[in-house]
Amino acid sequence: MSDARVVIVLSLLLGIQPVSTDLYLPTLPAISASLGSSAAQTQLTLSALLLAFGGSQLVWGPLSDRFGRRPILLLGLSGYVLFSFASTLVPSIEWLVAARVGQGLALGAPVMCGRAIVRDLYPPVAGARVMSRALTGLGVLACVSAPLGALVAELFGWRAALAATGVFGFGLLLLVWRQFEESLACPDHAALALPRLLPGWGRIVGHPVFRAYALLAAASYCGLFVILAVSSFVFIGEFGLGRQQYGLVLLSNALAYISGTLLCRRLLHRFAVARTVAVGGVLALVGGLGLLAVVTSGAHSPLPLMPPIWVYMMAHGVCQPCGQTGALSPFPRAAGTASALSGCLMMALAFGVGGWVGSSFGDPIQALSWGVSGCSVWVALVAWLLVPRAVVQDTS
Repeated sequence: MSDARVVIVLSLLLGIQPVSTDLYLPTLPAISASLGSSAAQTQLTLSALLLAFGGSQLVWGPLSDRFGRRPILLLGLSGYVLFSFASTLVPSIEWLVAARVGQGLALGAPVMCGRAIVRDLYPPVAGARVMSRALTGLGVLACVSAPLGALVAELFGWRAALAATGVFGFGLLLLVWRQFEESLACPDHAALALPRLLPGWGRIVGHPVFRAYALLAAASYCGLFVILAVSSFVFIGEFGLGRQQYGLVLLSNALAYISGTLLCRRLLHRFAVARTVAVGGVLALVGGLGLLAVVTSGAHSPLPLMPPIWVYMMAHGVCQPCGQTGALSPFPRAAGTASALSGCLMMALAFGVGGWVGSSFGDPIQALSWGVSGCSVWVALVAWLLVPRAVVQDTS
C-alpha cells in the first residue's frame, strides 16, 4: 500500500473513536430527558463504552498477532455496525448503556489494529510522523462529528445521531474489505498460547519505554476524556448554549488538536521524540493550569474557558502521536499485543479519572477545571521525567 493509502485508512480506523464519542455528545441532555435518566446515568453511556473499548483490546491484540490485522478488522467492524444500529432501538437508559458496551467491545478492533499497522510498516521515528498525519485526519473527523451530530439530532432526534455512527462503521467496513492489504508480514502462530501470552504481557508492561510512552498517551487522553464527559453539561447545561453552538465548541477543540498534530510533525523533523514530548508537557501544563485559574477567578461565560482548553488540545495533538508509537517501538513482533495493552491502560485510567471527577465535584465547571488541570500536571511529569529516563535506559 502507498503511504497515502495507509494514512487515509489509518485516519479512518483511528477516527472511528471520536466518531463514536463526539458525534453523539451534543445529544446527551436530550437522551437524559427522553429516557428519564440522570446526568450521571447518561454519562455512563460514554464511560462504559470507553471501558469496554479498553478491555476488549486485550483480546483483539493477541488475535491480530495470530491471524493478522485484516480479519480482525473485518470482524470488529461488523460487530460495531450491528451494535451501533441496535443502540437506536433501545427503550431505556439501561439498554442504551448495554448497546454502547457492545459498540465499545467491537470498537477495540479497528483502533488497536490502526496503531499496530503503523509498527508493522514503519520504524519508530517514521512511524511517529505517519501517526501524526493520521491523527490530523482523526482531528478532521472530530471537527465534522460534533456539528454533524448536533445537526442530525436537531432535524431527526438523538437516535438518528447514534445511527450515523453505524453508517460510518459500514462505510469503513467496505473500505477495509476492498482497499486494505494485510500489513503483518509474519503472523505469530504462538501468540494465543497461554504459557507465552501472560509472560509476554509482563515483558511488555515491564519495559521502561512502554511504560513511559503508554502513560504519556493515557495521561493526555484522560484530560480529553474529562472534556468529552463534562463539557456538554457545562456549555449546554450551565451556560445555556444550543446544541449547534456546542457543536462549534467541539469543532474549535478539534481544530486546536489538529494544530497540535501539525506542530508535532514540525518538531519531529527538528528534534528527537523526547524533546518533542517535553514541548507537549509545557503546553499541557499551561492549558490545564490556565483553565483552573480562569474558573477560580469566577468566569461567568463560556468564552474565557476556551483559550486554555485549546492549548491543552494542542498538547494532546503533540503527545498522542509520540505516545502511541513510542509505546509500541520496542515490540515489532508483538505490536498488536503492545497496542492492546497501551489502549487498555488508556481507557482504564480514563474511566478512573471520570469516576473521580464525577464523585468529587457536583458542579460541572469545577469538575472540568480540576479534572483537566490534574491531568495536565500528570502529562508534564511523565513528559519531563519518565520519558527522558526511559530513553536513557533503553539506549544504555
